[in-house]
Amino acid sequence: MTTTATTGTADGTAEAARALPGAWTLGLGRGALEIKQFVRQRDAMIFTFAFPVVFLALFASIFSGSVENTGVTASQLYAAGMVAAGIMSTSFQSLGISIAVERDEKVLRRLRGTPMPPAAYFLGKVWMVLATGLAETAVLLFVGSALFDLDLPSSAVRWLTFGWIFALGLTGCALLGIAISSLPRSGKSASSVVVLPFLILQFISGVFIPVNAIPDWLLNIGALFPLKWMCQGLRGVFLPESAAVLEQAGSWEYGKVALVLGAWVIGGLVLCLLTFRWKNGRDG
Repeated sequence: MTTTATTGTADGTAEAARALPGAWTLGLGRGALEIKQFVRQRDAMIFTFAFPVVFLALFASIFSGSVENTGVTASQLYAAGMVAAGIMSTSFQSLGISIAVERDEKVLRRLRGTPMPPAAYFLGKVWMVLATGLAETAVLLFVGSALFDLDLPSSAVRWLTFGWIFALGLTGCALLGIAISSLPRSGKSASSVVVLPFLILQFISGVFIPVNAIPDWLLNIGALFPLKWMCQGLRGVFLPESAAVLEQAGSWEYGKVALVLGAWVIGGLVLCLLTFRWKNGRDG
């Protein structure tokens, strides 16, 4: 009798375990929830999307003359670089701030206490970042092509190049955002901790200032991070070959772009594994 009851309990537990959705299914559901929450926070959504567009409009309107011996205008340079900044804004900046706030409000701690696999939480963030990254990029490409003469790729090869730069850049920046989310001591300080390095990187990576006007030692510092290589690769996608003379090496260096962005994907994953916390240190 006891054996039968034990067997029945074990079978019921096994059936219940089989009935639970997997991490992938839960991640999809979590991603839909993340997107809904992002859309409902209208101030954060407007800031995230408007920040690169406003800066593109400002810089491209102020510095709109032709760049000597390149066949491009300054506004085209800014448009290409701002697309890269938009990718980093929706991944690095968005995750770095939002996860720090969720940790401070003990949302992560409560999620960790549920049966939901940890992977589902991160998959949800990936879907959210992918959706917002695609939307931000589409907006910037529309504004750049409609108002600032940014030429969209005319060949499948260039679109393919754009695709892998977008994928590697978004992934690396998202992982870096998850890693830096553990740095702020509270949710209130998250914006300052995350936005400041992102803003500095935009100045030394060729977003706000053309690369040929940035001192080499600053460019070398920027080259340690993914934004500089995203900017360089995307300029190669959207600008003619004649504009490559502006680059530090005089070429687009697609091989190095892929190598550095790929290294940041691996390095960002390692940083996440080493630094991510489900609760603040003061919570014990």
